[in-house]
Amino acid sequence: MKKKKIISFVVLILVIVILAFLLQKLLMPKYMTQIVEGALIAEYYDEKNKDHDVIFIGDCEVYENFSPITLWEEYGITSYIRGSAQQLIWHSYYLLEDTLKYEKPDIVVFSVLSMMYDTPQREAYNRMSIDGIPLSMTKINLAKASMLPEEDLITYIFPLLRYHSRWNELTKEDFEYWFKKDQIAHNGYLMRVDVKPAGYFPKPKKLSDYRFGDVCYEYLDKMVKLCKDNDIELVLLKAPSLYPHWYEEWDAQIIDYAEKNDLLYINMLNHLDEIGLDFNTDTYDAGLHLNLSGAEKSSVFLGDILKTEYNLVDKRQDENLKALWDEKADAYYKMKEEQYKELEEYGYLLKFNMKRSEGNN
Repeated sequence: MKKKKIISFVVLILVIVILAFLLQKLLMPKYMTQIVEGALIAEYYDEKNKDHDVIFIGDCEVYENFSPITLWEEYGITSYIRGSAQQLIWHSYYLLEDTLKYEKPDIVVFSVLSMMYDTPQREAYNRMSIDGIPLSMTKINLAKASMLPEEDLITYIFPLLRYHSRWNELTKEDFEYWFKKDQIAHNGYLMRVDVKPAGYFPKPKKLSDYRFGDVCYEYLDKMVKLCKDNDIELVLLKAPSLYPHWYEEWDAQIIDYAEKNDLLYINMLNHLDEIGLDFNTDTYDAGLHLNLSGAEKSSVFLGDILKTEYNLVDKRQDENLKALWDEKADAYYKMKEEQYKELEEYGYLLKFNMKRSEGNN
């Protein structure tokens, strides 16, 4: 009799766990048609071949401005972008730490724009950087570093506790993507083919203090050490986005830091003509982010530097990799064609017709 009670208790616990798991998957945001950048972090774990030459980490300045497909087609470089909306430097550090559990790239490219923030900004951005990571101490440490005062750590460990109230906000999308989601990105690159020429930007306001916060330097130091400990080259990058303004005082600090730590720093704003960027045609939102044509131009420019500086091997002769990347390229060009068709038919892109996350994402 006692044995039956134990078995019944175990079965009950299993049923509760399974139901909680299913309910959590249903209630968590799907990011399939609205704020699609929220799907980026989780997509990495479905990647078939986690053995990349280059890993990008950062915010929209990497996941909207560079195309891994172009890096492959032009140079035989394999890459993945571990980007997320307003990814702050502690997000980047722990995402890199998490990535190194799966692979050891030759190069890590870090977008330095996030150095402008030394405090957490919004829970929504935290969620888009953290919720997609499998539970681990890395994820817990990232949540601790990122939380605003009103947030609770337990809700990052068990997201159901955060999203339980979404039951009355559920839509058809939540049920459609309950167990399987569409591919949103291409090795982390979020494609946009539409065009909106760069317009007027407000005059940059003067800051009372241009120095990056101590916490930013603390995590940058940790990133440098993590890369050196794993024999990885760290590259600091300022992408060619026109806004937010990149101050000369910020640039000088990154130049100085790179020199002191023997790092390569590339400020692509200094090479716009060489890249061939035309902000009348190569941006989809007036110069904040690049569209597909701009991202491909930037990738050609950056790929040449990485291949030359670090003697990266052209892997296009590897038959297994070629087959894998041919499949990726097929999906890439299929989405490109679909987006152009949507623009022609509707005048906008269906997956982006809702308001996206605010701020520098």
